[in-house]
Amino acid sequence: MKKILFFLLFTTVGPTLFAQSLKDLIQQKTKLLNKQTNADNSSNEIANALKQALTIGAEKGTAALAQPDGFFKNAALKILLPPEAKKIESTLRSVGMGKQVDEAILSINRAAEDACKTAAPIFVSAIKDLTVTDAVNILKGADTAATAYLKTSTTAPLTNAFKPIIETSLQKTDATKHWSTLVNAYNKFSLRKLNPSLSDYVTEKALTGIYSQIALEEKNIRQNPAARATELLKKVFGAN
Repeated sequence: MKKILFFLLFTTVGPTLFAQSLKDLIQQKTKLLNKQTNADNSSNEIANALKQALTIGAEKGTAALAQPDGFFKNAALKILLPPEAKKIESTLRSVGMGKQVDEAILSINRAAEDACKTAAPIFVSAIKDLTVTDAVNILKGADTAATAYLKTSTTAPLTNAFKPIIETSLQKTDATKHWSTLVNAYNKFSLRKLNPSLSDYVTEKALTGIYSQIALEEKNIRQNPAARATELLKKVFGAN
């Protein structure tokens, strides 16, 4: 009799408890999965928002610098002669060749401005490599953390990609010709011949200018709600 009662109890109550436990376990797992999915979605949104912010910064920054006098009349970014060429400048100005020096400086800045017209795609391509983990850390960082990440991780490949554009622009704006005029004239007055690489120098200065402009745009997006041009930017940076 006892065996029969135990069997009846097990076959009626046992399965019910088992079913309830299984249901509870499924609910717990579902909640965990939903939580993980929401976290993943949130992280992806952050990454996409930062890519958008950097893309906007790159496009606006390069467009601003590509304008006439984008470099030349920007006191912070104007490209002067290379440090090792200071002797060239002072020597030639002292012998009445100040006009040629000024023409060389102007043409160098014009080359940088011209190169910036085609720089945005190079930066946008590099921005696509931003990872979700990087993005989450960047969002919590300083106002220009994304730009700093871009500069650190892409300077070498961007230099390689940008240098041919600079070289073309140096030729196009006659900067190379003006530079050669200065070097050749200086070498007539000096026993120590100088001929530093103009393309390397202008590439470095042009990239520095672009990073500076991207940083300004990033800072603006982080601090100014009106600068958040997309719904995703509004959502991510508005909640941060």
